[in-house]
Amino acid sequence: MFANARAKRRSRASSPTPARLGGYAPLRVEITEEQRQDINEAFKLFDSDKDNAIDYHELRAAMRALGFNAEKSEVLKILRDFDKTGKGYLQMEDFVRVMTEKIVERDPLEEIKRAFELFDDDETGKISLRNLRRVAKELNENIDDQELEAMIEEFDLDQDGEINEQEFIAIMMDEA
Repeated sequence: MFANARAKRRSRASSPTPARLGGYAPLRVEITEEQRQDINEAFKLFDSDKDNAIDYHELRAAMRALGFNAEKSEVLKILRDFDKTGKGYLQMEDFVRVMTEKIVERDPLEEIKRAFELFDDDETGKISLRNLRRVAKELNENIDDQELEAMIEEFDLDQDGEINEQEFIAIMMDEA
């Protein structure tokens, strides 16, 4: 579970910093194939009339589906910058360009902290065996308690039986 997340983080972190083109990256910016598929799926899902263009509401929903809490002003700016027709629509190729840059520009530390919060659903500031059980179940991973306990033990630097945020960051940044 941790190793998979670590591999995903590494693939993002190794992406080069994009050259700027009107505030957005050219399409040659490196993202993983999984990220590319996520972008395409989000566009297709929210392109409700299947005309290969999305409006303000569809764009905002697609961005949220990809993990971006876009403010109204940001969504409107994207539409202004990329709407070739002047009718308030974003074409798929432009959506891919914008989302690619946004993914590449994500702050890895902030992403790790957000991931920690997903594990720490009881907001204790620590990932417990119960938290790991829940996540494993949600991911349809068949991992027994002994293996989950071994994960905690391996990365529990302060030996309190749980993974705190700093320990989690160390795991994800390959410092553990």
